[in-house]
Amino acid sequence: MVNRTALILRYKEPAIRWINESDPVEGNMIFTEQHVNTERTVYLISEDDGENAETQQAWVKRNFRQLLESELEGWYTDPDLWPKPLTLKLFHKWFDTEFNTVIIDTVDEPLFDDGF
Repeated sequence: MVNRTALILRYKEPAIRWINESDPVEGNMIFTEQHVNTERTVYLISEDDGENAETQQAWVKRNFRQLLESELEGWYTDPDLWPKPLTLKLFHKWFDTEFNTVIIDTVDEPLFDDGF
């Protein structure tokens, strides 16, 4: 077991609408909820921060901007296309959070940390 909590963000309809409406290239694919939530980034946070709903939400409150920027950049690297302002209210409007406290590493190799 790994001493971390996994956080996965699930896109809601307002975020999916932004993805589709902000695309600077005409004729690109229209994304659905199924498309955007099929393969998600997993954010590992400390075990203590993921201990319960209160500590989880406190962590999100402290780190929502980093999470938002990471997700937005995954779609469009130009910050001029991003919604403004990047607020906690926007974060909660656009994402559901899923926390998983049991993580089992089944690979017998060291973890590689590329940073966040």
